[in-house]
Amino acid sequence: MNLMDRITVNPKQCGGRPCIRGMRIRVTDVLDLLASALTREQVLEELPDLEPEDVEACPRFASRRLDHPVVVA
Repeated sequence: MNLMDRITVNPKQCGGRPCIRGMRIRVTDVLDLLASALTREQVLEELPDLEPEDVEACPRFASRRLDHPVVVA
């Protein structure tokens, strides 16, 4: 799965926050639902415009965003 096919960033949309496929559903919206112990199926019920691959892409995107090198001086 190519994350950039699922996660888009547009400075003119949602304050430049990462969104799902250009919609106004932010990655953080999906992550918040997952963090509240909703299953993927429940997230899809809450946000019916999403596809299963969209929900799977959010934690992967977040993980890659957080996994960056730290330079120690």
